[in-house]
Amino acid sequence: MDEIGRREALSRLSVLALLPLLGLRGLPLPLMKRTIPGTTESLPVVGVGTWQTFDVAPEGYPPLREVLSTLVSEGGSVIDSSPMYGKSEEVVGQLSEELRLNDKLFIATKVWTTGHREGINQMSASMAKLRRNRIDLMQIHNLVDWQNHMRTLTKWKEEGRIRYMGLTHYTDSAHDTLASVMKSNRVDFIQVNYNLLDRHAEERLLPLAQDLNVGVLINRPFEEGALFNRVNGKKLPEWAAEFDCASWGQFFLKFILSHPAVTCVIPGTSKAKHLLDNLGAGTGRLPDASQRKKMIDWIRNL
Repeated sequence: MDEIGRREALSRLSVLALLPLLGLRGLPLPLMKRTIPGTTESLPVVGVGTWQTFDVAPEGYPPLREVLSTLVSEGGSVIDSSPMYGKSEEVVGQLSEELRLNDKLFIATKVWTTGHREGINQMSASMAKLRRNRIDLMQIHNLVDWQNHMRTLTKWKEEGRIRYMGLTHYTDSAHDTLASVMKSNRVDFIQVNYNLLDRHAEERLLPLAQDLNVGVLINRPFEEGALFNRVNGKKLPEWAAEFDCASWGQFFLKFILSHPAVTCVIPGTSKAKHLLDNLGAGTGRLPDASQRKKMIDWIRNL
């Protein structure tokens, strides 16, 4: 075994060794992957968002190390951040480098400022914080100054500084604008809000992404906790076992993943045990059309 191979093997063994020490058991089945539209590259269907959860001081690092280690050891790779998220980019970069996992992650971040030069400066700063010479996915956050940034991202993709470019938003009111920009500009990904309580993206955005061969990341999968509040104190319906669902978190995520336009869902968490549960949604069977309707009716009638 050469030195590079030896380091990679030791890195993976150290990651796997953490799980029993944390009292965690791995996934019973492999994590599903989906092909990025228009490419031959595939992504694990469940990743990690870093809004609030990774914006911490050094004393808050230990559980986040566990999250990153668990993500990679269980076959995941997608992690999403933004300059808007405080220290999140810096924390992801530092911890993933310490754990020797940085090159195993599919890192998505965003540009969130106005002005051509300001955008370049912010993205360059993000790359430094994330310890990367190339970002896997750079997204225009909430469509802020998208015309300026679109030109820069197109150029950076041609130069190899980013691999994919995308657009994001988190509100239904922006979906029409997002659809319009998608139609007039070639992007690789969109990131939008979609869940069992808010299915607005089904009406236009998700079908359009399929038509245009655009990958889809899903944010706000739990509707900011409203879904868990809705089912508080209630048992998971027995028929959820028909699509290998073992928890309410998996119930909500499997609904999202059962839409064919969705490439990956990115729930935020700072706990490895919650991450493992989230990743479990990307294993086994997914709801079919009739089961999706049953899930919608179940939540509506609570």
